[in-house]
Amino acid sequence: MESRYLTSSIEQIAFGAGKMAFVSGPRQSGKTTLARLLLASRPKGRYANWDDIETRRLWVKDPKLLAPVAPGSRPLLVLDEIHKARLWKRSVKGLWDVLGANLDVLVTGSARLNVYRKGSDSLMGRYFHFRLHPFTLREILHTVPLTPDEAMNGILTRSQNAALHERKAFQALLRFGGFPEPFLAASDKRAKLWRRNRIDQVIREDLRDLSRLPELSSVEMLSALLPERVGSLLSVASLQRDLEVAHNTVSRWLGWLRELYYIFELKPWQRRITRSLRKEGKAYLFDWGEVPEPGARFENLIACHLLKAVDWWTDTGEGDFALYYARDKEKREIDFVIVKDRKPWLAVESKLSDTVPSPAWKTFLPQLGCKIGLQIIATPGHWTWHNVGANRVLIASADEVLAHLV
Repeated sequence: MESRYLTSSIEQIAFGAGKMAFVSGPRQSGKTTLARLLLASRPKGRYANWDDIETRRLWVKDPKLLAPVAPGSRPLLVLDEIHKARLWKRSVKGLWDVLGANLDVLVTGSARLNVYRKGSDSLMGRYFHFRLHPFTLREILHTVPLTPDEAMNGILTRSQNAALHERKAFQALLRFGGFPEPFLAASDKRAKLWRRNRIDQVIREDLRDLSRLPELSSVEMLSALLPERVGSLLSVASLQRDLEVAHNTVSRWLGWLRELYYIFELKPWQRRITRSLRKEGKAYLFDWGEVPEPGARFENLIACHLLKAVDWWTDTGEGDFALYYARDKEKREIDFVIVKDRKPWLAVESKLSDTVPSPAWKTFLPQLGCKIGLQIIATPGHWTWHNVGANRVLIASADEVLAHLV
């Protein structure tokens, strides 16, 4: 692969402004490949992984010993999984303050690289943070992500039906998931083996290193329960009963799985929604290939595509984007609400094959303030407009809509 969708953003936004780049994302989503692609474009650089004994030895002695020296050029230092080191933020700050004028630094990790907001150890002003997601349809087809306005214009203005290779790419994503290894292998057996190994690595290695939790087998049981709950309200009480542990314990475990990019949770959008839910979230997996039920898997795929778009738009300065859902106490629901700068920007409903507008549009579009709703279906070749009261709803095929995102 010649590039990932973050490559130019890191070079232009972070390194171009004399800042470090922090890249976090799910394990095996391609962070190491991205780092090596960036290193390949430099005359001099170094890749340092915390799991390597020599890297740990030099880091403990003096982190500056890892920095490559290249007179007359600006080398790149990649620090992979360095968040596993004790007081790593303070060490990175010291390295950058001494060598940052002559060095680019990329820090990558499979856990969220939260940094101090206050105090003398703050890294604020020294870095830009980017979130790397697995493959999505646009990246597979084009590699060049679209801005919000470009994406909206492309979705709402159909120029032509999806080509055969676009439909095949979408079907492959739905079948194998978006993580590079199972997608590129295109084998059900390889995907199952890879998935089993990844879950074990996330819980038995990453979670152990990050949290020192002794109940790893119980967290594995929790991870086995989550795929069947995708798209539904996430009930901690129900999980508590199934696992026979305390409510706070389940909440803590879910928090760790979010930190490790195993799951993400959407909260209900409340503003102007009559009788809106207040707290209950919906959980989705970063690997939708784990979800067995077709409708839930399709909804999870849509959620991942939308989250990748809002994260990239936010990380690259297009605005403050976030992803929510809308639901009231009468159980009417719209699956996704993209919010830009604290205002609803686009409402999205996911349906496997329903070419009739969801009844929930009539309730939520006026309250959200969105004149247009988007209903995405798995059925190929569909693109129709419908009037819903004073608003309009576009029902369109996923292989056409998703090709206009990131």
